[in-house]
Amino acid sequence: MKAVILLACFSVCCSALRPRPCVSPPLLTGDLSLTSQDGKLTAFAKYSYDALGQRVRLREGGSYDNETFHFDALLLYKYRVVYMINDRNHTCSKKRLDTHFHPLMVPRNSSLLGQVVLGSSSGPGQGLLVNTWVGELHMRNGTAKYMSTVTEFGCIPVTTLFHTEERGWVVSSFFNNVVGITDPDLLIPPSFCKNAELENEEETVTFFSLF
Repeated sequence: MKAVILLACFSVCCSALRPRPCVSPPLLTGDLSLTSQDGKLTAFAKYSYDALGQRVRLREGGSYDNETFHFDALLLYKYRVVYMINDRNHTCSKKRLDTHFHPLMVPRNSSLLGQVVLGSSSGPGQGLLVNTWVGELHMRNGTAKYMSTVTEFGCIPVTTLFHTEERGWVVSSFFNNVVGITDPDLLIPPSFCKNAELENEEETVTFFSLF
């Protein structure tokens, strides 16, 4: 009888320790890199992420199809607009943002692929415990597959592989992450954007069209 009770308690403990889908902190600042499967896209960006206000700032440089590019974009999802900012010339364009805000998170219907230690578990501070999740997202233009790795403690994003029929696999790696917004002014349109008028164009901006 004692053995049965002990086994039941052990099972409950194991169940409690099993990783669960999670939501990343609502305020994050850091750097990220993107690489496409076909090798056409390589990019590095500094990001500021505000899930509370549904705002994202991306300051990025890279190359696409052997041509270099640089851009600075402030995405305001609540207002469905994106500001393309040029600090050097103090110019700003305002475009429609044709996508909904999706917080950084592991969807609830994700499947746990595994839990590993990045680095080493031989000593304190030598490794990072992470969970990798896989699943599918139903999007407007079809189904997308993903594989997302986040830290066990804090649900900080580490890497994400995202696949669509149109673009193939795109790998995003997050690093130098800080919980919080280090510079709140980056999430506010600069003063020279105040008079920017919404451009009337047929093609609207989505998050992925920025890259």
